[in-house]
Parts: sequence; structure tokens; C-alpha cells
Amino acid sequence: MVTLEDVAKQAGVSLATASRVLNGSTRQVGATLRARVERAADELGYRANTAAQTLARGASNVIGIVVHDLTDPYFAALADGAMRAAAGERLLVMVGTTHRDPEQEIAYVSALHAQRVRAVLLAGSRVADPEVTGRLIAELDAYRASGGRVACVGQDLLGANTVAPANREGAAALARALAGLGHTRFAVLAGPPHLMTAADRCAGFVSALRELGLPEPLVVHGPFDRDGGYAAAARTGEATCVFAVNDVMAVGALAAYRERGLRVPQDVSVAGFDDIATLRDQVPALTTVRLPLKDMGARALELALTTDEGVVVEQVAGEVVLRESVRDLR
Repeated sequence: MVTLEDVAKQAGVSLATASRVLNGSTRQVGATLRARVERAADELGYRANTAAQTLARGASNVIGIVVHDLTDPYFAALADGAMRAAAGERLLVMVGTTHRDPEQEIAYVSALHAQRVRAVLLAGSRVADPEVTGRLIAELDAYRASGGRVACVGQDLLGANTVAPANREGAAALARALAGLGHTRFAVLAGPPHLMTAADRCAGFVSALRELGLPEPLVVHGPFDRDGGYAAAARTGEATCVFAVNDVMAVGALAAYRERGLRVPQDVSVAGFDDIATLRDQVPALTTVRLPLKDMGARALELALTTDEGVVVEQVAGEVVLRESVRDLR
């Protein structure tokens, strides 16, 4: 089957531009680009998705974004990137926060479907619960059957266009970098075991240490937020280097160590994951794994505006950023 992506490549335009031409968007495309897209579609024998065209003509100019926690800077950055991209498309955005409740996420999708929004963007980790995931997929399938469009930031589990951060790989790269600085006694503030982002980051970190022949780290589970990191820091034992599976947990750990009179990094080193922009002025500056969060949100929005003919999954690599919160023991 010829897909919209094939047409976009043939015409030398973006997927979004091809979609606007062929799927009935109200957003205007220049005559030259339109002619290129239509010619490529004719040459390839492309047939447009009529359900998507119907929704594009009849749906509102509203995008629904559902995140886990808007007070978490990770989700705020993703939402900001998506909203800026939506503004460029002259679309309005409704944002809902689930407070990390999977049932609330399903309810939001149902409500957005009833509101006939143009597309839905889900940002956040999946949970290790096949029954809950199955019900979310069923709700998304019903929305897509009416011509709705969906994209996700997180794990590729929903059969939708997805921007997938390379959580395991990023955490493994961080473990190797920290070991390269001479650290051997680690603890992991691992977040909730059922949250797949937290589990993947923990697993990647632990696996890399094993490959290096280093001792098993102490793994401490707890909430995936600042208070979770604060509480978990009290249980890191004799570890000299602590990896928190997100930056906000790392900030909580830094506060806990400061209150206990422990110096960072002289007494204990601390690293996080995400590189939240609002936390870069933290003292000491936090070692972390950088994700281009605003760009990820913008790209997810672009994918949400395209058809689901051939699911697109884009892996986003993290970049290890070594800062003053980690001591060089070499």
C-alpha cells in the first residue's frame, strides 16, 4: 500500500505538508507545493484516507494534549513545545493532566473524542498493566475509527505515531560515564516499579554496571517526583554515587543530603535524567542525561497531525551531560 509518507518523499515535502494537501486540511499550501504533492500522489497511485478527510473538514481546530503532571517541568517542556508548534498551525490546544492516574488518561481520550478534537497527543510513560493499556488502545481505536489522529511521547505500545526517548540507552551511557570517573558504589532512586520509563532507566543503568563488572547498585523505589527522591535518599546506604531516574527526584535527593549535612559532590555524587531547563541553575549543577524536550513535543504534534497510515516511531537519543554534582575520583 502506498502511504502518505511515500508521497511526501516523492514530492520532497514534509509529511505535514502532504497531509494538508491530500487530507482536506483548512491550512493553505502554496500552489507550487500543492502541485508537486498532487503529481506525486498520481504517480504513486495514492488514495487518501476518506475518514481522515471527513474529520479534517468537520472537526474543530483544537488539539488535545494529555500529560501526567503539569507541575513536573518535564511535561511542561513537552507541552510547551507542542503548543508552540500548534500555534504555528493556527490551532488551539486543550491540556489535561492525569496526575499519573491511567484511568483518568482513558477518560480524557473519551472526552476529547466526544469533543471531536482534530488530534490527541499523549505524553507520558505507559504502566506495566496490560489490561489498562488494552482499554486505552480500545478508546484510541474508537477515536481513530472516526478519523481522529493520535501521537504519543513515550513507549511504542499504543499502535500510534510515537516519539520514543531512548531511556535504557541513555541510562546505560550515564552509568558508563560515571564509572569512567572512578565510581564503583552506586545507588539508584528507581521510581515506581510499574512505571515503564522509570523501570527502563533503572534497567539500563544496572545492566551497564553489570557489563563493566561493577558491584550491583542499591535500588530504592519510591514516587516519581521531588518528594519521592527526598525520601529515597535516606536509604542509599554507603553509596558514593546516586542516580535518580529523573531530575526532579535528583533535586529532592540533593535537598535531603543537604539537610543531613552531606556535601555534594564531596561526600556523595548525584545524577539525574532529562536535563530540565528550569533546574540548570541548581547548585551544584546537576549531571544528567539531556533530552530535547521541547523539540520532542513539537515533533509529536507534527506526527499527530498526519494520518496513521504506517505508524511512525522515532527514537530520541539522550546526551550525557557531566556537571558539578558528580565528583571525579580518578
